[in-house]
Amino acid sequence: MKMETVVFGGGCFWCTEAVFKMLKGVVSVEPGYAGGKIKNPTYEQVVNGFTGHAEAARIEYDADTIPLETLLTVFFASHDPTSVNKQDYDVGDMYRSVIFYVNLNQREICEKFIADINASNQLGKPIVTAIEPLTEFYPAEEYHKNYYENNKQQGYCQVIINPKLKKVQEKFAKLLR
Repeated sequence: MKMETVVFGGGCFWCTEAVFKMLKGVVSVEPGYAGGKIKNPTYEQVVNGFTGHAEAARIEYDADTIPLETLLTVFFASHDPTSVNKQDYDVGDMYRSVIFYVNLNQREICEKFIADINASNQLGKPIVTAIEPLTEFYPAEEYHKNYYENNKQQGYCQVIINPKLKKVQEKFAKLLR
């Protein structure tokens, strides 16, 4: 196994966690906070917009089973990478589209991937996903972990997460566990 880590911010981390936990080759997904200016932020601080952190998910994966390019394909298909600081009903920089890379190779892959999408989509909106180095990742509070699995009947899960999961299941059936 060739273990690697990448951190994706694609809006609500409950959605991102649920999507990536379905994929073969993904070893673990942990919701948390990255890209901000304070240490050890709380959920309340992040969602109130005082930290600069994005809700994000740290994804540990076997690159021999699922390469970064495949993860990027799912990432870009499972949220709106053309929207600045907004995903569905979630608004603010904590919901921005961002990739936190852990090495220069990842950065290059992400930059090329986005450039290729933008070049092939001449009439569409450009990708606004930021690409930033991962300086620190702060795990979210326990009640955020496995949120979808533990709260499937909750309104947010029914209205926002379920459609994303269905879309991923339909488009990427071969990648699912």
